[in-house]
Amino acid sequence: MKIPVNLGERSYEVIVESGARRHLAGIIARLAPEAQACCIVTSANLMKEPWFDLDSGINQYIVTVPDGEASKTIQVLGEVLEQLAESKLSRRDLVISVGGGAITDLAGFAAATYLRGVAVIHVPTTLLAQVDAAIGGKTGINLTAGKNLAGAFHQPLAVLCDLDVTDTLPSEEFRSGLGEVAKCWLLEERSAAEIVSATHQEFIEMSVALKARIVSGDEREGGQRALLNYGHTLAHAIEKLALAQDSPIRHGEAVAIGLRYAVRLAHALGRVSPDAVGETDQVVSGFDLNFSIPAHFRSEDLVLAMTHDKKAHHDLTFVLPGLNGFEVVPGVDRDLALQVLEEFRSHE
Repeated sequence: MKIPVNLGERSYEVIVESGARRHLAGIIARLAPEAQACCIVTSANLMKEPWFDLDSGINQYIVTVPDGEASKTIQVLGEVLEQLAESKLSRRDLVISVGGGAITDLAGFAAATYLRGVAVIHVPTTLLAQVDAAIGGKTGINLTAGKNLAGAFHQPLAVLCDLDVTDTLPSEEFRSGLGEVAKCWLLEERSAAEIVSATHQEFIEMSVALKARIVSGDEREGGQRALLNYGHTLAHAIEKLALAQDSPIRHGEAVAIGLRYAVRLAHALGRVSPDAVGETDQVVSGFDLNFSIPAHFRSEDLVLAMTHDKKAHHDLTFVLPGLNGFEVVPGVDRDLALQVLEEFRSHE
């Protein structure tokens, strides 16, 4: 299946199918015919996988980075840029990311800044990256103050979502990606009852189609695109504390917690009925995402971290459901946010 992201001259396709990675050489020949070399940004562990047989059809160099969030630092970004330069990539050459969301974010940012911008193609290898990080052109790294606080918008030439690759994922890694699928499921207002009959490919196609549609109408998050951050305000706060305290938590797990908290906050603000809370819980349960905030994370610290969210303007800002659908809601009272968080945790 080919899903278009319509952005005028920056338009591209997301290919979702078994063996999608094998389109790489053909896509480069068609979309970057003058390219003579590429740098594949990946990890040493991913290079050991049986599906790591990518053929770009041009000279290709490998740049290895750490797995996971450890790659999304300014130090690693600098190392990648140095290796791109050592490989003598020109403005007509390109970067290819092969990895999960962290590598996709890092490689995209490197491509956006090297020579003030070279082309990038994403080959996302996790469910999370396929349904979220690889689509839409958001790139970035983490700062001490929070996740994804440095980055750039840089649309790819193409995205190749290979179902053969996701079929090899460990169950916990696949389940993490379902956190973003659950978010899309709720944004699409699909019921919990529909989850059982849907296939993994349908999960991916639904999520990709939703993101492609929203990004096509709002490339730089001036409006509707912010809705894709549903559940992420608390999720990013949890991830920030997890990084600081060396208590690893997967992004999809944090998003699932954030979804359940956000709908409760919406209810406390009078935006939704208790039925909406129940339906969200059923969707999260349907995807087997019943995670809890680590007990040693203080609620006060989480609320403080939420004030540093990218959507916020020196206040607490959330994406919340309501009578008019999902909206960005600024200026949420800090005491109320803390109270709802404490009540939510007490019933987990």
